[in-house]
Amino acid sequence: MQLPFVLRGVIVPLLAPTSDNGMGVDEEALRTHVAWLIDKGVHGLMPCGTTGEGPLLTAEERRRVLETVVEAAAHRVAVIAHVGVASTSETIDLARHARDVGADAISAVTPYYFRLPEQALVAHYCRLAEAVPDLPVFLYNIPQCTGNSLTRAAVEAIVARCPNVVGIKDSSGDLSSLLGFVGVNGGDFRVVCGSDGLLLQALQAGACAGVSGNANVFPEVVVELFRAFWRGDMEGARRQQSLLDVARRAMGDGADLALLKAMLEARGLASGAVRLPLPPATPEAVARCRATLEAAGLL
Repeated sequence: MQLPFVLRGVIVPLLAPTSDNGMGVDEEALRTHVAWLIDKGVHGLMPCGTTGEGPLLTAEERRRVLETVVEAAAHRVAVIAHVGVASTSETIDLARHARDVGADAISAVTPYYFRLPEQALVAHYCRLAEAVPDLPVFLYNIPQCTGNSLTRAAVEAIVARCPNVVGIKDSSGDLSSLLGFVGVNGGDFRVVCGSDGLLLQALQAGACAGVSGNANVFPEVVVELFRAFWRGDMEGARRQQSLLDVARRAMGDGADLALLKAMLEARGLASGAVRLPLPPATPEAVARCRATLEAAGLL
């Protein structure tokens, strides 16, 4: 998809189904999950992000996951490839691969492990954007995981130099941080909420989309939240946010990928184990989670 690119609605940061006791990617299960999510009405897919255990995949596995998702989506919804890693050079390599295999856009988390000054973050993103000038680029702010935070000043500096940087996913969990990006570039900048607990508030404040990890398991809840919001049914949107809150708290709000995978299995879709060193979910935790979701009518 060529520029301009408009992102809107429910974007699912895809879980990565595994085979071989968590050591390989189950491509057939991934295709099934993609088809199921599209059938449930989601508006986009984001493979290889945090929820997709992206930092634990090899570069070749990330390429193969993206190729599988692009093929399975078949242009029915947008595919935003997450390409961020610790180094600029490998991020660029993954971005060029995403462009070449037909991803609609890319997202890139800030480099991690090393604490970087603002000018280094700006330089990193500018090099990335300049390497794929016809591909829409979304910044990705999740400082609690990376140790590096994007400020509005840094974002404005990047956007001023790179016209294909079209938006940001903010997963800081801080509404004030997310709100700080609304209005960048005269308002011509797509702000995406990456924290399910803030989703309705973010939409009311001007966010255009939500990247919802919990939508891997309960896409209907998040899709209906957006539909209610878009038709002006705020009471309905609040009901869906409350239901989403039950789901996210029961499943660990993104902090326990093993629970997410276990509940996807409970809905009849294969998901496999999480990758080491992530811990498996205990039988007790799975039972508690399932009981909570059943009591809420979600399972």
